[in-house]
Amino acid sequence: MKPAAFEHLRPDTADAVAGLLSPEAKVIAGGQSLGPMLNLRLARPARLVGLGAVASLRDIREENGMIVLGAAVSHARIEDGDSPVALPPMLRHVARGIAYRAVRNRGTIGGSLAHADPAADWIAALTALGAQIVLRSAAGTDRRVAMPGFVQGAYRTALGPDEIIAAVEVPAAMRDALWGYDKLCRKVGEFADAIGAVALHPASGHVRLVSGATGAGPLVLAEAGADLARSARHPGSPALRDALAAALPGTDPVKLRLLATALSRAIAKVLPA
Repeated sequence: MKPAAFEHLRPDTADAVAGLLSPEAKVIAGGQSLGPMLNLRLARPARLVGLGAVASLRDIREENGMIVLGAAVSHARIEDGDSPVALPPMLRHVARGIAYRAVRNRGTIGGSLAHADPAADWIAALTALGAQIVLRSAAGTDRRVAMPGFVQGAYRTALGPDEIIAAVEVPAAMRDALWGYDKLCRKVGEFADAIGAVALHPASGHVRLVSGATGAGPLVLAEAGADLARSARHPGSPALRDALAAALPGTDPVKLRLLATALSRAIAKVLPA
């Protein structure tokens, strides 16, 4: 199929992009998620607002203790370390495992977050790293939302109707974090059936265990912390399974086992037995 007719606008500033938002408009960056939806006519916007001409949205920089990734930075740039500042190793590892290189060349970090597929890699990884999302409104004002509060469910985010994702901010200290990431897929390149992400930064006390691909938003085992991490280094850990079952009541036992396996493998990369 082919998409329904639409107008394609390409403003050259982030403020101009936000100013063009309306219920009839869709923002498009790499188009790796929206493109198929347009072709299948699952989405029929009257206009597309492209981000390709907005140079500031492709910027990577460090300021105020944060690594700032513009929303239109591609997965491939992160994978390749194509950045004027050093990136946390976990970011490059996660980018390398997203779909296929052709997708990574076009897909963007902001587009993935805005689409909010529960099984997307960036949702779990950025939650583990303590990232926050910078949202730009049509009025030109910014607000920041921490990752655990940004994804509110399957394909649901904290984005307002007149907002775009302008950037992702990751604490620069996460370059030195101890981290583990694991995902279970039926085959290479597919979305994950389960994701486990762990980031520990002893100097700041940052401990984040995240279970992704839950069917909803990422699950942060915040209260478990280091104690659960130490006891959950093995896939058969009853403590980990119990924690997941309590946080995800009604979840199929097979799904719980997959989630526990992915998270325990991620933990084992940080705290080997």
